[in-house]
Amino acid sequence: MKSLAQAIAQNILSGFERHIFLYSEITKSAKTRFEQCQWNEVQKAARQRTDFYEHRVTETLQQLNDDFDIKELNESLWLEVKMAYIGLLAKHNQPDLAESFYNSVFCNLFSRQYYHNGYIFVESTACRLDCEQPPAIYTRYQPAEKGVFNTIKDMVTSPQFDVNFQDIDRDVNCLINVFRQRAKKTMFQIETLQFDLLNFVFYRNKGAYLIGRVISPAGITPFIFSVLNDPEKGLYLDAVLTDEESMAVVFGFARAYFFVDCEHPYALVNFLQSLIPHKTRADLYSAIGYHKQGKTQFYRDFLNHLSTSNDKFELAAGIKGMVMSVFTLPSYPYVFKIIKDKFAPSKNMTKQDVKDKYRLVKHHDRVGRMADTMEYSEVAFPKSRFSTELLEELYQVAPSIIREENELIVIQHLYIERRMIPLNIYLSNANEEETKEALYGYGQAIKQLIAADIFPGDMLLKNFGVTRHGRVIFYDYDEITYMNEVNFRTIPEPKTEEQIYAAEPWYSVAPEDVFPEELATFALSNRKYREAFKAVHEDLLHADYWKNVQENLKNKVYGDVYPYPDELRFCNMFPAEQVK
Repeated sequence: MKSLAQAIAQNILSGFERHIFLYSEITKSAKTRFEQCQWNEVQKAARQRTDFYEHRVTETLQQLNDDFDIKELNESLWLEVKMAYIGLLAKHNQPDLAESFYNSVFCNLFSRQYYHNGYIFVESTACRLDCEQPPAIYTRYQPAEKGVFNTIKDMVTSPQFDVNFQDIDRDVNCLINVFRQRAKKTMFQIETLQFDLLNFVFYRNKGAYLIGRVISPAGITPFIFSVLNDPEKGLYLDAVLTDEESMAVVFGFARAYFFVDCEHPYALVNFLQSLIPHKTRADLYSAIGYHKQGKTQFYRDFLNHLSTSNDKFELAAGIKGMVMSVFTLPSYPYVFKIIKDKFAPSKNMTKQDVKDKYRLVKHHDRVGRMADTMEYSEVAFPKSRFSTELLEELYQVAPSIIREENELIVIQHLYIERRMIPLNIYLSNANEEETKEALYGYGQAIKQLIAADIFPGDMLLKNFGVTRHGRVIFYDYDEITYMNEVNFRTIPEPKTEEQIYAAEPWYSVAPEDVFPEELATFALSNRKYREAFKAVHEDLLHADYWKNVQENLKNKVYGDVYPYPDELRFCNMFPAEQVK
């Protein structure tokens, strides 16, 4: 029995090792894509990597079936399999990730009644890493040795890019000026300062990011150096972020995942969390590309929160959706979304169509404007934590995926997203300045989504949310599509009285036709909102703007979307330096 358990455990670990090898290969190649400005390949690699995990789990399941013909759970055998697996991970560099892989394999083999810590890693053993000597994941620089300028220059050039900087001295001077203006904790004698820089670059979209911290007598100052690549002129520093809030936005839940070639993700997450304390371990695992580990960590955090709280799940605030039903736990900043069994007549789609839309978002560059989602199956909740109103709603709209097991409510399939204030509710309580900023953000969200080849479909205010940072994020995906699948038109001018007073469109309208000017009528019927929107986004009400974006996408011209405000870019802070 022991030898069999050992063989099964080794088989599962081998599947995980293959996953990590392939994952590492595509991650390492991010440097080349950045240096060669292969922006189309960047998007392609991101989509491919998203599916790596599921492919390796499927391969491992097939291997287990071929080698061991597993038909049902042998309880004593699988208790030994887990113990054997723990033994294999005793000296492993990535026990946290390997445990999640084991869980995925087990949960695909056996039913939900066995999903407890006896058989799977509900509780992690990876915390042993906290008691071991941490790996060297950063380099410490002493500015007293070479001076601030030369030290920072060494840091910026440490990745040894195969492309030259346009003007590294200019960029370093700009960087030092930013620290003097914004990072007051670093204003000490250089003998008292230390700079720690992570030993790997964070690649995403068109950017490369160097991340670290300055340690001074006043405490720790985190930083991110943003490096961009002009295909004609070469590399340049575009911005420096020196505060936790700005870093949190760069690591936000509406961003694509980074490519980071780090063999010690547990240590990396610890380091990042020391810089951005309010980001959870789940947030950070997902941000660095390990979205499955993010899900695992999230669920552990969620179980812990349930055990230390007593409020009840309830329907989420806002207008009820025609496709999804949404509920939340007031004390926890997330919402839980399930697909209804039947949709409103105007929604001509199936459940699978909706799942495909959410899958599309997972594969796509979210440009900071689409909320990331975590997809779960067979999720059990304490029945006592559901309000009566919510239980009635769930049984009414989705009885096919809701069942009771003893004192549990089990939901067959759901999505979990960060909770935001629906934009329509936010605006109803906003002052004039907040209204202007929110509607500017609403238009920016639409512009950045379509520039990234996502047509949102239903652009009603209720389908957008406002984050704690004040960013406007899109979160209703059942009608999204690619831009080339839409025909943008201008409403024809009526020429007869019959046409002028027609209750229905007197012109032909195909299913793929969209009239941007109707945005002002349907989404912005409130005159105050409409005027605030038109003051900054009048172009979105004209078909020509949308057609121009389509043409750019057709020609593979990708717009620039920065994960920080324009006013923090060097070209705007130091125009005399002619940055870029």
